[in-house]
Amino acid sequence: MSKPIELTDATFDQVVKTDKTVLVDFWAEWCGPCKMIGPIVEELARDYEGKAVIAKLNVDDNPQTAARFGIRSIPTLLVFKNGQVVDKQVGAVPKSVLSQKLEAQLA
Repeated sequence: MSKPIELTDATFDQVVKTDKTVLVDFWAEWCGPCKMIGPIVEELARDYEGKAVIAKLNVDDNPQTAARFGIRSIPTLLVFKNGQVVDKQVGAVPKSVLSQKLEAQLA
């Protein structure tokens, strides 16, 4: 069963700079809305196995990457394609919203 990839400042670029569509959930342990969206991100990892890369980055443990992308409120989910940000979602949203964002990039 597929799970989201745990990213760090050190591994971020090698995972995101790919020709695959990548969804990154920027989160922290203390964040209530992050806990709400966590299970949705887990489901997306299973739903999109082999089609897209689903990953998480703890902003407390990896402040450099969070700062680089100007992450000021969490959860923030960024969708990357060819290493570039192509979509962004700030705050907890239903799974359908995130699925639509991924589908738009996979089309």
